[in-house]
Amino acid sequence: MKTLSFKVPESLDRKLNAAVKRRGLQKSAVVREALEKYLGEAPEAGTGSVSDLAHHLLGCVKDAPADLSSNPQHLADFGKR
Repeated sequence: MKTLSFKVPESLDRKLNAAVKRRGLQKSAVVREALEKYLGEAPEAGTGSVSDLAHHLLGCVKDAPADLSSNPQHLADFGKR
């Protein structure tokens, strides 16, 4: 197993110490779990579809016309600016 050494702010260290005490594990075990969870959920560069990578943006435009994707009039001046 590789050894990593890094600095954390005091506030993060306090949270880590609380998790260690609460769970009865070593710091390294808690950090490994957190990294595995974070890296398992984070998309890797160049992977996933546009929909997968931008799922949090779906539905964020509230004032768009209902036919924005199907009405050619909305694209009449597209690319002319």
